[in-house]
Amino acid sequence: MTRRSTSGGALGRYVLVRFLLIIPTVFILVTTVFVLMRATGDPITAALGGRLTPTQLAERIHTAGYDRPVLVQYGEYLAGIVRGDFGTTLSDHRPVTEVLTTYGTATLELTVYAVLVALLLGIPLGMVSAYFRDRWPDAVLRVLAIFAYATPVFFAGLLLKLVFAVGLGWFPVSGRVSTSGEIAMRKADAASGFMLVDAVRTGDPQVVGDVLLHAALPATALGLLTAGVFLRLVRTNMIGTLGREYVDAARSRGVRERRLVTAHAWRPALIPVITVVGLQVAMLLVGAVLTETTFEWRGLGFQLAEYLKARDFVAVQGIVALMAVVVAVTNFLVDVIAALVDPRVRY
Repeated sequence: MTRRSTSGGALGRYVLVRFLLIIPTVFILVTTVFVLMRATGDPITAALGGRLTPTQLAERIHTAGYDRPVLVQYGEYLAGIVRGDFGTTLSDHRPVTEVLTTYGTATLELTVYAVLVALLLGIPLGMVSAYFRDRWPDAVLRVLAIFAYATPVFFAGLLLKLVFAVGLGWFPVSGRVSTSGEIAMRKADAASGFMLVDAVRTGDPQVVGDVLLHAALPATALGLLTAGVFLRLVRTNMIGTLGREYVDAARSRGVRERRLVTAHAWRPALIPVITVVGLQVAMLLVGAVLTETTFEWRGLGFQLAEYLKARDFVAVQGIVALMAVVVAVTNFLVDVIAALVDPRVRY
């Protein structure tokens, strides 16, 4: 009992320390974003320079407070983030928090789909690759894995779009739902922003199918990037696990090779995948910018590209800061899960 209490206290301290580390991590990330944005000049000049007279431009800069010392602006920027105020966009005059809540769910939905694609493809194929180690199925899967994570996301998206949407017509070319599906959701008063949830609330299987068809190609394009990483990781760890003594003991008792893979070796081989998921979230968010632009999936990535074209650095600053927070929180959750499931983690 005493030992269990000591272990529980150590885990609590470990979680608390990891949680507190989010604060300096987010502070460094948002500071970096602020410095990089200000290095290009003030946001008013970046957005409206050349379209206003020097006098009008100076008035706008003074009104927005961008002619004050940078340290004063930085202090207000940090204070605003603490209050949940990321400012107001310059191009469409919307609170950045409204932009984040409106389009953040779309990016979250796409990221969830992409992680599911990565897990459903990467883990089973990694197990198959380890099972057929150094034989032709293993060689083919390893080459496919390299193609998956070496191919740029935008190229994979364009290729899928041209072949399966434009060429074969199996999937929609762009968007998150068809017009009829969107009307059905409005009639059902379903507006959570998470399209699949809203489609289920309509009670119409055709609307659910419509949403899934629209999500198939973007999720595949984004998920393939991580699926290739998972495949290689699971293969390597499973080959190592299959050489352990307890697996040899099971093999000597006559346990079939397929059962060794599916019942004895796969769980230990998945522990490194949990750690890598945290790192891959950052890659998925970067990939989401290109994927959403390719498929006109109106999420944060799509909006980020639009605001970049409009040189709206206030909006860009807010979206990038939110992504930094998401990455920091995700890594914290991954650390906690790894501590719970991996006995090698010391705390």
